[in-house]
Amino acid sequence: MEIKEIVKEKYGQAALRVANGGTGCCGSGKDAICSDLYTEEAQQVPEQALLASLGCGNPTALAHLQPGETVLDLGSGGGIDVLLSARRVGPQGKAYGLDMTDEMLALARENQRRAGVDNVEFLKGEIEHIPLPDNSVDVIISNCVINLSADKDRVLAEAFRVLRPGGRFAVSDVAVRGAVPAEVRRSVELWIGCVAGALEESEYRHKLERAGFAGVELEPTRIYKAADARDFLAGAGLDPEAIAPLIDGKFMSAFVRARKPE
Repeated sequence: MEIKEIVKEKYGQAALRVANGGTGCCGSGKDAICSDLYTEEAQQVPEQALLASLGCGNPTALAHLQPGETVLDLGSGGGIDVLLSARRVGPQGKAYGLDMTDEMLALARENQRRAGVDNVEFLKGEIEHIPLPDNSVDVIISNCVINLSADKDRVLAEAFRVLRPGGRFAVSDVAVRGAVPAEVRRSVELWIGCVAGALEESEYRHKLERAGFAGVELEPTRIYKAADARDFLAGAGLDPEAIAPLIDGKFMSAFVRARKPE
């Protein structure tokens, strides 16, 4: 099964879990990744939007959204970042959410209805093929979704295309700092993102610059410790004690900023 189908299945199952009263987060020590990301905004969105969040950051709190702006969330899931963005940009602004999973789109639209937010539109599609015109949005956000794409160059090229000149790229994503053995990396990525393909920090910068972006910055927001993944790694047949020195502090959630030149 190719990664796109795995991701679609995983996120579809997460949406159904939330719709049936559960939580979207994956367990197995995932509290180190998912927890306490929306403490201030928790009262601003329906509970199901909060429960469906599978992110590793809070891009809306970091993107400095302004009234009247148009925002696009790549991989919008249950809609939490879209709904929060819609409130920040106000009635003169617009927030789009793009997702390829029918179950997540249904959940997001129900959350929009419950929130009573009008300046939102959820689109079905893939982040490698954004169904919006050139130069049509002011800000692109995303919450730990770009790492799931098998064609990140295409994602970044599409993001650049739909941004207006001067537009901002402001996403939360998983990144890796330094070299990690391949088999260990795969296991840790499974823990962090259930299905992940995190870029090394310098490679992320290079890909953004190659897509045309300027002012690229990666700011760590949460650094993962081997101790947080101990149970998961042991369950995967790996020795946490042996692996700890290889991974400690190398995997992180980061806020990735860039801009499209004027």
